[in-house]
Amino acid sequence: MFESALSIFSNPATWYHYWDGFVTTVQLVFLSLVVGGLLAVPLAIMRTSKNRFINWPVWCFTYVFRGTPLLIQLYMIYYGVTLIDGIQESIWWVIFEGAFYPALIAFALNTAAYTTEIFRGAIEATPRGEIEAAKAYGMNWAKRMRRIILPSAFRRAIPAYSNEVIFMLHSSSIASLVTLVDLLGAARDIYARYYAPFEAFISIGLVYLCITFGILAIFRQIEKRMLGHLKPR
Repeated sequence: MFESALSIFSNPATWYHYWDGFVTTVQLVFLSLVVGGLLAVPLAIMRTSKNRFINWPVWCFTYVFRGTPLLIQLYMIYYGVTLIDGIQESIWWVIFEGAFYPALIAFALNTAAYTTEIFRGAIEATPRGEIEAAKAYGMNWAKRMRRIILPSAFRRAIPAYSNEVIFMLHSSSIASLVTLVDLLGAARDIYARYYAPFEAFISIGLVYLCITFGILAIFRQIEKRMLGHLKPR
């Protein structure tokens, strides 16, 4: 096995292929989290509304995307959109003809649903005294949300959101099922080329492990900075 691994990883083409898969995975996860986070903030605010016509559509969105497997969502967007009449002749086909953007849309909507509920819980957990104090200062709803509620909610949501980031990193491995060459797709190519499943998949598992520890370290520093005032002295 050692000789097999040495022959595989002594080839520069192997490292180039893994690097391309690594870049694709990082791009996909990063963009999905950015788009999903930008969508989740207004959706979380709408989710906390007492108006049923505002709250209910967001609840349906989060219920569907959290209640169905991510793989099915990916298949529906990647394969299902192609069945729409006239889509291939429209300007939208530039987005859906490849595998990257359908995967990005599926991952972004999925993480938006989970992040919406994380932020919604954090918003509703805002201490009542902070809201009453803001009202006493004469702040309207928009100013209270911008200056008091959202900053406080974001700090409380950090631990739960770090789990969502790691979940998205691990879930991104299914992108290889729609012909996208990410880290797992690169490992499959190496396995098919050298017939070495242990070397190919164990090495990729170690890469995912290193990325996960890196993410945890970053969020640990963020928690120390943003939540340091909550620790007992």
